[in-house]
Amino acid sequence: MVKKKIKILGISGSLRPDSSASAVLGIVSKLFPANVDFKIYTGIGEIPAFDDSKEIPFPVAGFIKQIEEADGVFFCIPEYAFGVPGALKNALDWTVSGTAFSDKPVALITAASQGQKAHAALLNTLTALGTKINEDATLLISFIRSKLDENKEVVDIATLEAIKKLVESFIKSVEICGV
Repeated sequence: MVKKKIKILGISGSLRPDSSASAVLGIVSKLFPANVDFKIYTGIGEIPAFDDSKEIPFPVAGFIKQIEEADGVFFCIPEYAFGVPGALKNALDWTVSGTAFSDKPVALITAASQGQKAHAALLNTLTALGTKINEDATLLISFIRSKLDENKEVVDIATLEAIKKLVESFIKSVEICGV
């Protein structure tokens, strides 16, 4: 039996491609099996400030379309001033009045110096959006810089194993949701 191709949208909470969160998302992208099409969304910085407008700006429409087309969404975020990065929160605010995230499986890795507050805050936002969050598909990696080498590869074995376990759990969650 051939498995259906699973579409996962990866979203970094950092606008910097060389950030620790973006590096971890890149590592995650290499861990999915061949039946997973993992695409990293890079347009968060292009999304205008949320204004609850009835007219959806083009970048927002594209963002929502990619979420809707994905079987699951995988977030990797840093923590800024004890919270979710503003550009990511802004992008998610555009989805509040729609159903793009309704019953959508999501995974979350928070890769930060500490990260507890941003992790909890994004989990609250994802709950408000109606996502399906499997506790085994969330991971807080504190002191991330000490766990990456100069090439932004994970050198901490326990962290790498936790990421691999999370990816496996997330794939199962997506499959259970009917892919």
